[in-house]
Amino acid sequence: MSGNLLHVNATITCPHGGRVQVLPAQTRVLVAGQPVATLADVFTVVGCPFTAGNKPQPCVTVTWLSSAAQVVVNGTPALPQFATAQCRSAEGIPQGPPAMSVVQQRVVGR
Repeated sequence: MSGNLLHVNATITCPHGGRVQVLPAQTRVLVAGQPVATLADVFTVVGCPFTAGNKPQPCVTVTWLSSAAQVVVNGTPALPQFATAQCRSAEGIPQGPPAMSVVQQRVVGR
């Protein structure tokens, strides 16, 4: 399957509306003027309002379960829009997949 590559300023949200921020591991390979997102990047979630009962359980990070099979950036797999991921709480509890709503439209990876 092919899909548009993610970049560090793509709009990604957790299932509860928190915004995913990307700290890029590389800044040399760009799409739409932004570094390509890879498995080596750090993905943090800010502003997740999720609570379980009376205890806050916000999403704080994103763990990627798949990536591009044929596109690598500096030896690390790139992340296309179809890549699967899981948002997790601080305890590592899976909270659901992130939603990727705005990505660049020119570069496609498989």
